Amino acid sequence: MRASPLLLTLIVAGCVAPPVQRAPAPTAPVALPPPPKPVALSGDWQDWPVTPGTWSYRRDARGSLALFGPTGSDAGLTIRCDMAARQIYLSRSGAAVTPLTIRTTSTTRAIAVQSTGGTPPYVAAAFAATDPLLDAMAFSRGRFVIQQPTAPTLVIPPYAEVGRVVQDCR
Repeated sequence: MRASPLLLTLIVAGCVAPPVQRAPAPTAPVALPPPPKPVALSGDWQDWPVTPGTWSYRRDARGSLALFGPTGSDAGLTIRCDMAARQIYLSRSGAAVTPLTIRTTSTTRAIAVQSTGGTPPYVAAAFAATDPLLDAMAFSRGRFVIQQPTAPTLVIPPYAEVGRVVQDCR
């Protein structure tokens, strides 16, 4: 019996070993950058770096609300207008009820705070909608600062959301 050339070619081709699959070369582990170190705040507060985050504004059944903090995280600072009471509540994250010091380009004032009792914890202070400190925060040049002995200092840009909440309550 005679084999056809095509059949012989297929038989020989079937005897060839498949190509060797090689594992990819191992890569060196990638080192993650170290976490940012807290910046030592010294000198003129108007030169301190702004706290990372952005402002957002929204309205709800009680009034309006401006929140400052990193996107996708709980707000570090909240300014709320309670329309029924005509009061503005300023709250910051944290549980300690030590007074806040608010610094603007025109005013510095210590403010007593109370715990809000929520989770995560916040402390808050209430202001009359006409309190001049609110205008000082809204119109501070470049930033205003909220300091508390037991918490990181907040260096906040005075974006339009601050003034908008204040005006909503007036």
